Amino acid sequence: MANREDPLVAFKFGLEIEGKLSGYFTSVSGIGSESEVIEHKIVNPDTGETIIQKIPGRLAWTEVTLRRGVTSSIDIWNWRQEVVSGKIEDARTNCSIIAYNQANEEIARWNFENAWPSRVTGPEMDAGGQDYMVEEVTIVHEGMERVS
Repeated sequence: MANREDPLVAFKFGLEIEGKLSGYFTSVSGIGSESEVIEHKIVNPDTGETIIQKIPGRLAWTEVTLRRGVTSSIDIWNWRQEVVSGKIEDARTNCSIIAYNQANEEIARWNFENAWPSRVTGPEMDAGGQDYMVEEVTIVHEGMERVS
């Protein structure tokens, strides 16, 4: 019988900036990369048949969006303020997104290079609503790797 591994189930996600945990998030999307696809026509020298070969072009890293309930921490807002103030070199940093299980054990980690927040949004507020306030941060970066 083949070894079977069940998919990981994450309970929460942490954002670690330069080795310091900045907070926990309930939702993360956009971790990944994509390559532009370039079609290259070649001719088979034996048959004369035209073949379209697809080759990778430019590599693009996707934007990562994290969402969480509003807390008293303003770390994300301070990080974004560096960009707003024109201090982009100060804002660029290495960071990690960590997935935790219900026992608060790390089960997966993605490391990002030269990341900075391109967008931070606050909650939609409705005093008559039943939902908790949610804030969102979008991070752009120059490379990532899943390390565990």
